[in-house]
Amino acid sequence: MHVLLLVIALSPAVHLIPGKVVPGTQPDGNTVVIRGAKGLIVFDTGRHPEHTQAILDFAKEQHLPVQAIVNSHWHLDHVSGNTMIRREYPGAAVYASGALADAQKGFLANYRKQLEEMIDKIPDARAEIARIDSVVSPDHIVTASGSRTIAGRKVDLELEKDAATAGDVWLFDPATRILASGDLVTLPVPFLDTACPSGWKRALAHIAKTDFDLLVPGHGAPMHRKELEQYRTAFDNLLSCAASDKKKEQCVEGWMADAGDLIAKDDPKYVRAMVDYYVDNKLRGANAADCRNLR
Repeated sequence: MHVLLLVIALSPAVHLIPGKVVPGTQPDGNTVVIRGAKGLIVFDTGRHPEHTQAILDFAKEQHLPVQAIVNSHWHLDHVSGNTMIRREYPGAAVYASGALADAQKGFLANYRKQLEEMIDKIPDARAEIARIDSVVSPDHIVTASGSRTIAGRKVDLELEKDAATAGDVWLFDPATRILASGDLVTLPVPFLDTACPSGWKRALAHIAKTDFDLLVPGHGAPMHRKELEQYRTAFDNLLSCAASDKKKEQCVEGWMADAGDLIAKDDPKYVRAMVDYYVDNKLRGANAADCRNLR
């Protein structure tokens, strides 16, 4: 069945195809599509075919080819759609950090093994294995921050090392002052699964110095500077709480209070459960301050 997804115009030249984070299912990250003089730049391509099909449908409606793909990082909900897009537009060049190669030997290889061992018990396991096996390696590895002309449009690609992953790329479009952060900003909570929290904190400070009008997170609704500062405060306070001797419940409730209206529409039980998990498994104990888990 062909599912029509919402496409939101952020400006005449920039559109958002929102991803989804639904409890009990694997997510899709947000996609930002930017019109260049020579075609479209697609920032992140989703996980599920329905999401990626929305990108292809939009390109056809615009009568423009996908000229380039920029992947913020290697998580499957941001890169799995590359294959579908390259099938339709073989010339679409992929820009990403070099962290994918390490992930394929580390995190993704381990995840694939887990899926194989539980293949009859995990919904969508076979499809997830296929996504891992078909991940597209970048044509252009982003090794440093700087301005680039892609698809005839000047954009800034910024590289953050050891943040949400070992290598995160975010994009700033100076013409519209729209910034696509990838998973350096995620709602309803920071997705800390492969993160180095201290590096993530530095990356957020870098983003905050950019003269943006609108920021599109990897997951969640677009936000203005006031909302980003609220997110940074909530993030910093969560890290500080987890590093203290405060009870875990205090850290969870601190996030709920600090994030406030940023997460008002989300299921509070689901949000609390996620923060609870991350405090125990990523911010305290053996994993605290250990950035080797990015790989």
